[in-house]
Amino acid sequence: MSEYNQEKLTQDVLAAFAGTPEPRLRELMTGLVKHIHAYAREVDLTPEEWLAGIKFLEAVGHISTERRPEFILLSDTLGLSMMVVSLAQARAGGTAKGATEATEATVEGPFYWPGAPEMPLGGDIGEGVPGEPTFYMGRVTDTEGQPLAGALLDVWSGDGHGKYDVQLAAEPVMKARGRFRTDAEGRYWFWSIRPAYYPIPDDGPVGDMMRATNRSIYRPGHIHMQVSAPGHVTLTTHIFVAGSEYIDQDAVFGKRDSLVVDFDRHPPGKAVDGREMKVPYYSASYDFRLAPARA
Repeated sequence: MSEYNQEKLTQDVLAAFAGTPEPRLRELMTGLVKHIHAYAREVDLTPEEWLAGIKFLEAVGHISTERRPEFILLSDTLGLSMMVVSLAQARAGGTAKGATEATEATVEGPFYWPGAPEMPLGGDIGEGVPGEPTFYMGRVTDTEGQPLAGALLDVWSGDGHGKYDVQLAAEPVMKARGRFRTDAEGRYWFWSIRPAYYPIPDDGPVGDMMRATNRSIYRPGHIHMQVSAPGHVTLTTHIFVAGSEYIDQDAVFGKRDSLVVDFDRHPPGKAVDGREMKVPYYSASYDFRLAPARA
């Protein structure tokens, strides 16, 4: 096909979408067409390669389930999820003069499970979960440092072997998940385990892609937090374990230096909250800052 006809083809497809009534959908579709056509021309895409790509996406769809969303994993490993997160946080920005920036957001990942039980402060979501006991504590404030009472922290992580509950059985039971509300001073505290590094699921087409491109399939140890409060932008983020293996080569590009936290090791004895520990344990402290929601 001549250069002229390639350009005309792109313009014809764009013209076909020009009558899309909803402006944002029209913008999304025309942008998609422009970039996909430009990509095909840039790499001189062959019919065999195009068909292989189609079959790859088919395979992603076939393996996906409610508890194993392979398309999210694909988006994560391409860095697209983090790009969307970054754009969303920038869009919601607008820090007031004299205020600090909101805590950095990162990917939700494929293992979020809504409906975790709400627990009292000091509760332990690590009971019955393999791993080293860890006491988490900190505050939730706005970007001006004012405490946010009643802010909700929705917490989840893998176990000490790097496995999430949804990976352990066909009909999984919630483990290492819970929701906590801050006290009047915006403080939170709870027990769980020290999360371990782990491989992303690699038994599907995304795993095939990672091997074919000689990429690491590992994520550093981290615990997920979704933090929300009325009148503020909901934050989805992680706390990363300082010194964890793969801390500098996160397979889904979610690690941010500002989210890396020291997990201090303590001998058996009385913990900060008065709990008597018969084994060594860890503690981790982190303060979350939520941006004000725009009207």
